[in-house]
Amino acid sequence: MSNRHEILYLSKQDIIELGGERSALYVEAVSKALTIHSKGDYFQPLKPYLRTGGKDGHIADRIIAMPAHVGGDIAISGLKWIGSKHDNPARRQMERASALIILNDPATNYPIAIMEGSLISGMRTAAVTVIGARYLAREGFGSVSVIGCGVIAKMQIVSLLEQFGLVRTLHLFDLNAAAARQLAQEIRLQFPHVEVRTEETAQQAVRQAEVLVTATVAAEPYIPFEWLAKGTFVSNISIMDLHKDVFTRVDKVVVDDWEQSNREKKVINQLVLEGKFSKEQLHAELGQVLAGDRPGRETEDEIIVLNPMGMAVEDIASAAFLYEKALSAGRGTRLWL
Repeated sequence: MSNRHEILYLSKQDIIELGGERSALYVEAVSKALTIHSKGDYFQPLKPYLRTGGKDGHIADRIIAMPAHVGGDIAISGLKWIGSKHDNPARRQMERASALIILNDPATNYPIAIMEGSLISGMRTAAVTVIGARYLAREGFGSVSVIGCGVIAKMQIVSLLEQFGLVRTLHLFDLNAAAARQLAQEIRLQFPHVEVRTEETAQQAVRQAEVLVTATVAAEPYIPFEWLAKGTFVSNISIMDLHKDVFTRVDKVVVDDWEQSNREKKVINQLVLEGKFSKEQLHAELGQVLAGDRPGRETEDEIIVLNPMGMAVEDIASAAFLYEKALSAGRGTRLWL
C-alpha cells in the first residue's frame, strides 16, 4: 500500500498557456456538460453560500462551495470554492472573485488536481452566453450591449467576438464611466474591426442590443421590459438586473438548472414565492435546447431571457478538459499527499 499520492497543481499562468484565455475549449466543455446535465447523468448538490455580512451584507460578498460529479465520457468529480467581495477592485486593487478547483478521481475519490479557478469560472460563464446566443439569439446578430465593465464583462465580450464574426457594434455601460472607457480601449486594440461605443445610461445600451449581457454586482433590478427591443436575447449572468415584469412578459425564459435558479431570493425565486412564476412557465433548461428536446429561437421577434445561476458541472467539465491538456503537454507542478 503506497503512502504517496500525486496531485497536479495548475497555476493561472499554466492555464493561460494551455489555451485557458480562449473561448473554444470552454464552449466545447460546457456544451458537453449541459448535454450530460439534460440526460441526468450527473450529481450536483445545491451549492451553499457562506455569508458573514448579515442582513446588511452586499449580495456579491460570499464564498460558495460548488461540488459536482459529471458523468458521460468526462466521468470526474470535483469542487469549485469561489470567494467574492464586491469592493475588492476599488478598495484593494484586487479582482472581485478568486477561486480554486479540486478534481477527484471517482474510482477512489482521491484528489488528482488543484487549479486556479477564477479564470476557468469566468470563461465557462462566458461560454454559457456563447452557447445561449447560438440557440436563442437572432442568426447573424451584429450588435452586442454589455452592462458592467469589469473582468467578467471582458471575458464575455472576447468570447462572443471570437465565436461570432458578424458582430460589428459593441455598446458598453458602467456606473463607473472610467471602467467603461478602459474596457472599450482594450477591446478596440484586440478587435479593431468592431465599433465600440460607451453609453451614458444603461437604458441607451439596452435599447440598442440584439444580444444583451448583464455583468454587474447589482443588488436590485433596474432593467424594465420596455427597454428590450423585439428579438433581443438577454444573457442575465449577474441575475438581479431584470425587473420582475421581464420574466412574466418575455416570450421565453431559459435557465441552466431550475432547482439552482429557484433559490436564494433571486428574482425568479421571488416570483415563485409570490405565485407569479413556476416551472411550468419556464420554457426550458439550456441543456434541453442543446439536446434538441426543446426548441430554441423560433421567430425573429421573440424576446428570450437566459438566466443562468452557474452550475458546478460546467466548472468541473472545463477543469477536466484543462487537466487532460496539462497531462498531454507535461504542464503543471506535481504535489504529493
